[in-house]
Amino acid sequence: MRFLVAPFLLAAVCTAHAVALPVTTALGYDDARHLLTRTGFAATQAEIERYAGLTREQAVKKLLAESTRTALTPPPSWAADSDVFAQRPGVGASEMERKRFQQEETRKGLELRGWWVTEMLSTPSPLTERMTLFWHNHFVSSQQKVKLAELMYRQNVTLRANALGDFGELLHAVARDPAMVVYLDSVQNRKGTPNENFAREVMELFTLGEGQYSEQDIKEAARAFTGWSIDRSTGEFTFRRLIHDDGVKTVLGRSGKLDGDQVLDILLAERQTGEFITRKLWREFVSPNPDDAEVKRIAERFRESRYDIKSALYALLTSDAFYAAENRATLIKSPIDLVVGTLRQFDMRPSATIPFAVAAAAMGQNLFAPPNVRGWRGQDAWINSTTLLARKQFLDRMFRAGDGGSQTFLATDTSMVQPPGRSIMPAGAQDPDAIRQIQFRRAMDRGLNSVHFDRTAWFEQFSSPANSDGHARAAIRLLLATAPQNSLDLQEEPLGLVRSIVLDAAYQLK
Repeated sequence: MRFLVAPFLLAAVCTAHAVALPVTTALGYDDARHLLTRTGFAATQAEIERYAGLTREQAVKKLLAESTRTALTPPPSWAADSDVFAQRPGVGASEMERKRFQQEETRKGLELRGWWVTEMLSTPSPLTERMTLFWHNHFVSSQQKVKLAELMYRQNVTLRANALGDFGELLHAVARDPAMVVYLDSVQNRKGTPNENFAREVMELFTLGEGQYSEQDIKEAARAFTGWSIDRSTGEFTFRRLIHDDGVKTVLGRSGKLDGDQVLDILLAERQTGEFITRKLWREFVSPNPDDAEVKRIAERFRESRYDIKSALYALLTSDAFYAAENRATLIKSPIDLVVGTLRQFDMRPSATIPFAVAAAAMGQNLFAPPNVRGWRGQDAWINSTTLLARKQFLDRMFRAGDGGSQTFLATDTSMVQPPGRSIMPAGAQDPDAIRQIQFRRAMDRGLNSVHFDRTAWFEQFSSPANSDGHARAAIRLLLATAPQNSLDLQEEPLGLVRSIVLDAAYQLK
């Protein structure tokens, strides 16, 4: 069975299941599926049926009203550690002590990835986790540089708490977030020798976008953020007044003895900020090519609401453009979409979720470790010869005909996903790192093998006619955003049919 990149290039012209309906009309099955798939991680038959009878406005209001601010899944036991910095090796620490500390942080980071995947699977509000992931890729920081898993966990909590709240409050909170302070070198920003990293990224990537500011604006803003640092004993944000530049600065034409918070407010006052964020939301939820007129319309509502994120999403998700036929099946599923969505949609319940975080990393999306300050580019960047093979191997494993499988998923950044642990050296062994890698692969295999697809129970959920064609068509309608790229045998036995559907290129689209 072919599994090719080429069909993705044709996605925009594929025939979708439905066309936009008047806003007073009930969504129906296909529009409900579209809404829930774009705002969550795939959609189950039961979820679609609950939303199919609602209008656009009712459905979106329901999604927004049911959003949450905290995770349902209990955090790792170490997440509440308040002595995170005190535990770091000191200046006189040995190389062995430093290595052990790094290994422990890597282990925690792996556990943190599994924790977030568990939350994505169990959350009562997939939209909340979708938006937390969106902001994680907007306000980028990475454990590779931050080092401390506790700080990455705290940032994740901050993003979730503000994911559908006030963008201004979120911006201010992230600017003071310890992981961000470390990641963009604010700890090195001091009077007389300002570090421009945060000032540059807050303008270019977080608010205005490229070309909307000058180099002098960056230099002046960097002075305003001097003194923003972290407490070396607790890892909490702190303002060091003695190294703050309290002189007059001019940013985007506004002058005064500006501090960091005042600079953020200046950025929020710019019309371009609303449009920049709205454009990114469009690419996340609607299509790769934003409609400029629609972006300006929605951005204006966003600004009028004082940057209420729910207001922006409501305008976006009730728009004709969101439901338009030409915008169906135009987005490629991210690795997390594919992994978490597959588990949710087929009611697979893993005994451990770390292997599935590792599987997503092998496809190019390593949680808590975006590739650079710009984050994951998404769309066609998700697909190359390596990641495409990893996607196929994952789906092969999930729906294999036998009891065993030979594929092993290795993340592209092995330093961040392979737990160091304690090596056990068999007699004659020479390389403890190689042994740990083998042990890790085996543990991942066991985790991936822990899921089971109950095809009989799964097909019973469809209320279509009891003949095989009816159930097959219902499965295709649920699983694919557009017509299959390959010819499917509707008379094929259930497991074979599901394998054919998920290995079809159309399954990679949403």
